[in-house]
Parts: sequence; structure tokens; C-alpha cells
Amino acid sequence: METIITVDKVYKSFGKGDLEVKVLEGADLTIRKGEFVSLMGPSGSGKSTLLYLIGGLDRIYTGDIVVCGNNIGKLKENKLSDLRLGKIGFIFQFYNLVQNLTVEDNILLPLKVAGKYNEDTKKKLNEILDITELTDKGKAMPAKLSGGQQQRVAIARALIGEPEIILADEPTGNLDKASGENIMDLFGRINKENGMTILQVTHSEKNSEYGSRIVRLDNGKLIG
Repeated sequence: METIITVDKVYKSFGKGDLEVKVLEGADLTIRKGEFVSLMGPSGSGKSTLLYLIGGLDRIYTGDIVVCGNNIGKLKENKLSDLRLGKIGFIFQFYNLVQNLTVEDNILLPLKVAGKYNEDTKKKLNEILDITELTDKGKAMPAKLSGGQQQRVAIARALIGEPEIILADEPTGNLDKASGENIMDLFGRINKENGMTILQVTHSEKNSEYGSRIVRLDNGKLIG
């Protein structure tokens, strides 16, 4: 299968001198298109940091990170922005919804920002609402939704641009057990039915088993 993410000898640290904390020390990772990879490791091991590097949200590192054929570290900011908007969907532990926008408007926000809102958008929106089981919540405000429903909105927002990759950082971290299981079931369906490549950071062994492969970050290196 085609390789979609490559992390090659990546080093990342915070601080300088005596205060320097090394997080990644020669990390290597290859993810192929259509994989569902679970990234695990101790708290503070750098899991989220690696996810942000892959997504181009943090660009201070050494080594090479290639996403969809693009070397993240060598892209100009406008090209990196295009890559994030067109190829990558982000899902975080905190839903990051705009509270004064309806569910539909929150979902459509990335398309409007990217200037991709067009006559086909309504059909695409209806499909995403159906996939995420939010069809009857389109006009609702985020404050009227449960935590699990708000996370579904965040997932729908990540999917609306039809990205090639979903990067999820502890996507069930703020949810109760039942809601968390529903979200993970949804990820599993998206991966299997849509062939979506998913990289999730999780501390949950149960959530990690939804992935087709588990990778562990230990002492700055990736194993698995």
C-alpha cells in the first residue's frame, strides 16, 4: 500500500541548556494509506507533540516528516495551510466548537475558510450528518448538546473536507464510557468503510485496539 506518513529520524526538545527537555530522539514511523494506527506511551512522552508535528502545527524539529508526499519542514506557510485544509482533519480532546454557531455552521467552517463552499456542499453536509448521527441536530447550538454529540460535531467538521488523514488527540478523553465507545465505533466505521487513514493518540488500551496497529512511544523512540 501507498505510504501516506513518514517520520524519519525526528528529534524534538523544549527549552535550552540545563532546562532542555528531550521529547523525541530519532523517532521513525511509517503509516500506509488506509491504516488505523494507535499511538500510545506514558504521560508526557511526546505523543501529542508528535501528532502536532505531523499535522504541521509545530514546525520546530530536526529530521524529516513527509505527509501526502509533502515534506512538512520544507513547505512555505501558505502551502502548509493548503495541506492542512485539504488533506488533514484534526480532532482534539477538547471539541473547539464555535459556541455562537449552529452544528451545521461549525461543520461547514473549514470549507468556508478554504473557499470550497459550493453547490455540492449541502449534499456533502447531509451525508456527514448521517454518518455522525447528527441529522436531527443540524440547527442546534453546541451548548445544547452532550459531550459525545459535541465530539461528533468535531468529527463531522474534520470529515467535511474529505481529508486523506485524520489526526485525533485523545478523542474520547472528556467523554463518559458509553459516549467514548460510540466515538471509537464511529472511527472504526470511517476507517473501514471510507478507507480513511487515522492516527490517534490514546492512553486507553481498549481504544488502541480499534486500530489496525499499535505504536508505542518510549524514551523518545517509536516501537511497533
